[in-house]
Amino acid sequence: MRKFITVLILSVIFSTLLMAGDVSRKGTSGAEQLLIPVGARGIATGGAFLSNISGMEAIYYNPAGLDYVKRTEGMFSYMSYIADINISYIAVGTSIENLGTFALSFKTLDFGDIPITTFDSPDGIGANYSPQYYIAGLSYSKMINDRVTIGINTKFINETIMSVNANGFAIDFGVQYRFRQNFSLGAVVKNIGTNMRYQGTDLQVKTPIPNSQPGTVPGVYEAATEPFQIPSYFSLSIAYDYALNEQNKLIIGSTFTNNNTYEDELKLGLEYGFMNSFFLRGGYNTIVKNVDKSIYGLTFGAGVDYKFIEGIGLVFDYAYRDIKDFPTPNHVFTIKIFVD
Repeated sequence: MRKFITVLILSVIFSTLLMAGDVSRKGTSGAEQLLIPVGARGIATGGAFLSNISGMEAIYYNPAGLDYVKRTEGMFSYMSYIADINISYIAVGTSIENLGTFALSFKTLDFGDIPITTFDSPDGIGANYSPQYYIAGLSYSKMINDRVTIGINTKFINETIMSVNANGFAIDFGVQYRFRQNFSLGAVVKNIGTNMRYQGTDLQVKTPIPNSQPGTVPGVYEAATEPFQIPSYFSLSIAYDYALNEQNKLIIGSTFTNNNTYEDELKLGLEYGFMNSFFLRGGYNTIVKNVDKSIYGLTFGAGVDYKFIEGIGLVFDYAYRDIKDFPTPNHVFTIKIFVD
């Protein structure tokens, strides 16, 4: 089994590096909503806990962690993003004995109302529109043994702007390996999928046909759009879980991300836990090259894990993420309900 897992991890790493691009491809991909993280705990720790994250938040960061905590869980997360964009995320999953854990997830972006403008009315025609972006996912995770878990996400991506839309499919694959002395290793490949392309009736234009007879019905042509790739990447993560004493625990983690159309990233995070009920978190993201161009700064947050009765509990998490060159930071709120 150890040889199998070693070969699996190395295969994932090398296959991804072969597909990796460089900074010269910056701006050539779309569907950027795939890169927006969810979950206050993951954001507060800078996205550094890919090797030990578990439960519903693992769906986004590393689906392998979904089956590590065998329970039924529901999660709702809300983030005030940038430019008055709000992001909502909901996920629900359950563990089935001897089969693994299955989960459904749905992320949507709220852009608000945007005035409709035309060439003749650049100040607006008195009507509004609102783009509809969402990602629907189906996830599966299985604990192979007490050390190894694997997981996969399948995602349907939709972008709709008035009567024009683009659709795509993507897959994430992840693995987690936990050593005996509270040390964990994780790897994940994300957003391997189809190209997307905008199509729809709003791209159609009616125009008179040259040299046609009077009264001839105008012709219709549709603007040709270029397909675009989705932003895939590979991440490798380590974390160490250190018990200070029976009541206090500290987790330190780090993740290196190799992007196919962006600079590589290094993410650092830590979490302090008191009696497994109250948590303080912090993190930092930086770009490996061109460090001064990183738009994200420090992240921090807190969380409370409370059990109402035996086997039923509630988790509330908050995260703050600083964004350079934007007047307001990200505020993230997450609520989870679980049944052991």
